[in-house]
Amino acid sequence: MQCPLLYRFRVIDKLPQKPSEAATRGTLVHAVLERLFDNPAPERTPGRATSLIPAQWDRLLESKPELAELFAEDPEGERLARWLSEAERLVERWFSLEDPTRLEPAEREMFVETELESGLRLRGVIDRIDVTPTGEVRIVDYKTGKAPRPEYAEGALFQMKFYALVIWRLKGVVPRRLQLVYLGSGDVMTYDPVVADLERVERKLLALWDAISLATETGEWRPRPTKLCGWCDHQALCPEFGGTPPVYPLSVRPAESTQDVQGRMDPVRADTGRPGALEGH
Repeated sequence: MQCPLLYRFRVIDKLPQKPSEAATRGTLVHAVLERLFDNPAPERTPGRATSLIPAQWDRLLESKPELAELFAEDPEGERLARWLSEAERLVERWFSLEDPTRLEPAEREMFVETELESGLRLRGVIDRIDVTPTGEVRIVDYKTGKAPRPEYAEGALFQMKFYALVIWRLKGVVPRRLQLVYLGSGDVMTYDPVVADLERVERKLLALWDAISLATETGEWRPRPTKLCGWCDHQALCPEFGGTPPVYPLSVRPAESTQDVQGRMDPVRADTGRPGALEGH
């Protein structure tokens, strides 16, 4: 949805991406918040949470040694120390937004997968699922960045509605609440979905997969310039910046017409899906 060409680079060409400090810090904070719930409720304190950071950072380095590149040019360890301090601040801020001593998550870092009637499989990993004694479900996602402005809130909620759709199709229960916890700005965004919301998301996903299938067959992956281009690792290969993409690794069939391809690459306009899989992030 962000950029069809970027999807190609990541999923089809499988081009490597440099690790980033921001994304890695997010992974670290997520791991700390997950592990904190291993402790009894009275021990879920800010001090206990921040004390988990060094061990979780070591675990990340063990599983992904390439992350050491982030601080390769930091012989004195000053940048690493600042980076870890920022992770501490994000973890501590969470305690002003939620009280973990009053929470007993039903699931943490839960992998979910379901298959729609069309054959399209949906899968993702949900940060946290809370279930009330009466069976109401709340889906919670942690974000280490800042909350978006109101006009961009729908984009942020799409991921959560994706998860809600998976839970609905998997368990037959519409989640009572979707909750985004923004540690970067100290905001909490909530949304209470209804069946009509999830049906719309399902139609959009089917249309999106149709667009992906068509682009895969024709090799027509269009760049979609946005402000996020400045963060892209693949500018040197992008036509928008004077680059040339690598040779397409799959066989292709001729596009029906440029106008038709462009129209069907808009996931809101198409209406059918083909078997495959989409992952929520």
